Amino acid sequence: MVDVDDAMRTSAYSGGGKRRKKSDADKWEEKQSRVIEPFDPAEHALKEKGEAISMWIVIIYGVTVCVLMRYVFMPTLPGPERVLWLLPMLLSVTVPPLHRVLMPSEYYDMFTMSNWFRACFLFVFSWLALSFLLVNPPMADIAAPAVGGGLDIEITDGVESSRWSKGTYTLGLNQDTVDVVLGMGVRDNIDAANATMVASVWYHGELLKDSDGLVIGDLANGTVASHTEAIAAFDAVNGNWTRGDAKNSLTGDNLGPKVTPRSEDIGLAWDLGELGPGEYTVQISLVEDGAPWSTGQNSWSAEYTLVITQIA
Repeated sequence: MVDVDDAMRTSAYSGGGKRRKKSDADKWEEKQSRVIEPFDPAEHALKEKGEAISMWIVIIYGVTVCVLMRYVFMPTLPGPERVLWLLPMLLSVTVPPLHRVLMPSEYYDMFTMSNWFRACFLFVFSWLALSFLLVNPPMADIAAPAVGGGLDIEITDGVESSRWSKGTYTLGLNQDTVDVVLGMGVRDNIDAANATMVASVWYHGELLKDSDGLVIGDLANGTVASHTEAIAAFDAVNGNWTRGDAKNSLTGDNLGPKVTPRSEDIGLAWDLGELGPGEYTVQISLVEDGAPWSTGQNSWSAEYTLVITQIA
């Protein structure tokens, strides 16, 4: 039987060789790994003070750039442009040179790449955070009014199928013609009711006409609130729209018709009479005053297609 103590000795000195003696280099490396870098309170305090000065330089710089972009540069543009976010991002490279000019060299020389990364990040964050405040309600509004839920028609006999996809509303009929009450909803950040709306329906390059040759495709031309008949017609449908209701993806609650899923949306509807198979174009433009652009207006426009086919 092998004694445990003997087995351990044999394992430690297997092969009969001796342990390798550590070289001077190995001893030096082992000693260095155990050395704690000396802490200099005065140098640490100096760097903390420099970082505090840097923080205020960067915040003030970010706020200054934001104010200049909002009240000097934006009024020279007709609308949203890529330069509004690209220029401030590029200005982040000027953060180190700005420190060299404004900060004493005793602080500047202590900064490393990690300090410059944090400073640039703080500059971008300061500019971006204040920009959100200055271009959104109640300070301003750069978002144009829009038709948020697309188009829909009142539920009616004769419609076998319907499909809304990327601005095209396709209806499949099981008869020759169908009565169409066209609906849409206007939304805005602040005041959708006072947005100016122009809407029309075109067929074969001309404004839509009824069976007597009278133009009925000129739907709207004025403020949204002034179209009281269209608003009343939408309310009269009482939610019976072909595309159905929108539901909250989390709770499953009913949000209202898909054409006006938000409570603040203003619904409008027009009776287009009997329409047969064909392709109809719906053109809509919305404009509101008070924007920070050179035109003083936020504008939006869209062109939808109503395709009616006979499938049975």
